[in-house]
Amino acid sequence: MKGLILAGGHGTRLRPLTHTGPKQLIPIANKANILYCLEDLRDAGITDIGVILGDVMPEKVRELLGDGRGFGVRITYLVQGFPAGIAHAIQCAESFMGPEPFCAYLGDNVLKGGIRPMVEEFEAHRYDAEVMLCHVPNPEKFGVAELDGQGHIVSLVEKPKAPRSDLALVGIYLLRTSIFPIIHDLKPSWRNELEITEALDHLRVQGGKLKAHIVTGWWKDTGKPEDILEANHLLLEDIERKIEGTVEAGARVEGRVRIGARSVVKAGSVIRGPVVIGQDCIVGPETYVGPYTSIGDASRLVGADIESSIVIGEAVIETRHKIVNSLIGRYATIRSADGRLPKGQQLIIGENSSLFL
Repeated sequence: MKGLILAGGHGTRLRPLTHTGPKQLIPIANKANILYCLEDLRDAGITDIGVILGDVMPEKVRELLGDGRGFGVRITYLVQGFPAGIAHAIQCAESFMGPEPFCAYLGDNVLKGGIRPMVEEFEAHRYDAEVMLCHVPNPEKFGVAELDGQGHIVSLVEKPKAPRSDLALVGIYLLRTSIFPIIHDLKPSWRNELEITEALDHLRVQGGKLKAHIVTGWWKDTGKPEDILEANHLLLEDIERKIEGTVEAGARVEGRVRIGARSVVKAGSVIRGPVVIGQDCIVGPETYVGPYTSIGDASRLVGADIESSIVIGEAVIETRHKIVNSLIGRYATIRSADGRLPKGQQLIIGENSSLFL
């Protein structure tokens, strides 16, 4: 079985962060989103992986992943260009797949529990397709599946106004070459995209056996800032304490905290986990980093107060204003503009930005 990671799309709901790179590279718990997808494929025994590139700085995906050897896989890059739907991205990989079954995995997913059980079930029962689903409170915002009593899919609808179930398509599909002729015959939807829900429903109508696989852990589609912050929260729940940097006398590090090599926590600072701090960071003096915060490499926080946030990396935060539930882009600078009393701030700061609060 081969793998396919979709790393295209424009990420419009994540601007300005996606003005300077693909959304799949935004780090969550200090690791690029796409790496969680790649590791799920690898850990399921899928090591020959195609990566679909879009038209938003695809060279950054190549720079991160290389040929895949550093991650224990082999990567082939496939260019989609302008995003014309999931089914169109899969169509771009037809020659790469050859006769083999494959797993198509959207590169902005984060999933607890991996995909190995799903892959094993698919291979054992030789379904025509298997689709990962998750119970969600707002199914009208997703592709939605309806099942029979045996867990087989009997209908698929994209963003229905009146959903017939609360089972959303996660964006992980196990497919066979039988899907390609169907995609070739698709017409663009009202969104001007080739819809994977429509392709799968045509496969079902033609007699294909479509099996559902329900998420048993948790799943996040990281298409919006609040989703990224929630995924960061969920991932940090599972970290273990590991201090590789230096914690000076007079500083406190409480709970499950990871601090990378050559990072320094200075006197008077408090780090309260779960928190992950990358390499080569300076935290303090007199800085508070609260729970569910990820600080990327080479960042500097001086007199700062931040929690439930992501600092992507190489940022400078020197302000007494409390920062919460925020996404801070790479190379961003945040400083105080005057001596006013601090107030809580929720921020989404793009790359190379400077902000005076």
